[in-house]
Amino acid sequence: MSYSCPLNFVQVDSNASRLSSLIVATLVLTYLFTSLTFILYFLVLDFSLKLFINKKYSLISFFALYFRKSFNMKEIFTDGGAKKLAGIFGLVFVLLLLLTDLLALQSLSFLIAGIFLSCSLLDLLFNYCLGCKIYHLIKKIYPNFMS
Repeated sequence: MSYSCPLNFVQVDSNASRLSSLIVATLVLTYLFTSLTFILYFLVLDFSLKLFINKKYSLISFFALYFRKSFNMKEIFTDGGAKKLAGIFGLVFVLLLLLTDLLALQSLSFLIAGIFLSCSLLDLLFNYCLGCKIYHLIKKIYPNFMS
């Protein structure tokens, strides 16, 4: 996902973001196999801290950065606005998972988790961020979006 110019002039580390996707996907899979609802509460809290307070308070971001440094992975920067919108989508998915869990809608929960995991794994394995692609389309139509 390399574009010639940043759209909001904030850059984030793509490799750390991909490691975050790995951690989130692992937690969602753990939730699916164990039905431990506190995992979803943790994800809501972590996404909220990352998006609305400060990324440095996010435990997932902390571990993603730690793993990136431990494995000597290079920093690869990408547009932060796109990743922020992808994070908002992630928060929405987790909130939907929590809602379906509370309403005991297991089939719908599996469907939502499948879509969410597909998006996370696309980012992790192929560096293809679906939320980022949507962000870039919206920015073409509404240039002041998230400015």
